[in-house]
Order: sequence, then C-alpha cells, then structure tokens
Amino acid sequence: MADDSSASVVLFDGVCNLCNGSVNFFFSIDRRKRLKFASLQSNFGQSTLVELGKDPTHFDSILFLHQGKVYERSGAVLRIMGRIGGIWSLAVCFLVAPAFLRDACYNLIARNRYRFFGKSDTCRIPTPEEAERFME
Repeated sequence: MADDSSASVVLFDGVCNLCNGSVNFFFSIDRRKRLKFASLQSNFGQSTLVELGKDPTHFDSILFLHQGKVYERSGAVLRIMGRIGGIWSLAVCFLVAPAFLRDACYNLIARNRYRFFGKSDTCRIPTPEEAERFME
C-alpha cells in the first residue's frame, strides 16, 4: 500500500462524524501509539484506494492496513481493537462470528451513518499533538 506496508494504518471517512468519533476513541485508547490514521479523502487514502482497485469517491468502509494486508468493515474494526492490545484485544473473539453476519450490522450502520450521526463540511484536521500519527 502507498508508503509503508508494515505500518498499522486506519483509513476512515474524514467527513463522517461517527468515523471521526471512532478515530478519537482509537486514538485515546492506543497509548502505545501502534496506529497511524489517514482519511480516505487524503492523498494517502486516495492513492491506497486506487492501488486496491477501489472507487476513490466511495467511502463506505473503514480500512485497516496491517502487515501488508487490508481489512474492511467489521473485520477492520475488530483487528484495530486487537492491535491496540490490552483488554481491547478481546474484541478479536468476535472474528469467529461469520463475516456476513458481522458485516450486515456494519453495513446497516454505514448506510445510515450520515443520517444518524451527521456529516462535516471538511475532513478532520489533527491537532499538533496528533499530527505525527496522521498520514497526509
């Protein structure tokens, strides 16, 4: 993927309030700073979407790039939690549930996220303290 395939990178919809809230949550519990972040609208996000053969104008899923692999939807969220470690790593237990069931719930929320949680006019801008963990 665009830059460093060994990095653990969370790609998210930068104008989605739910997605930004999730990033804020991940950021706050990732005390070991194992994750980096990039919006799907960023240069990194756009080039990664193109490399993956995905539509760079369609932002319907969180992506997690880890050890050269790409995870989407519920699998991405659960693996992000696992990467953070500690008590949060227990979330990976839910990977035993069939992906079609997990992703059905994920897709329902994703389809309605702007209606339920709102949308910003611009992408999230990291604070100076956060900047080192955000990719452009």
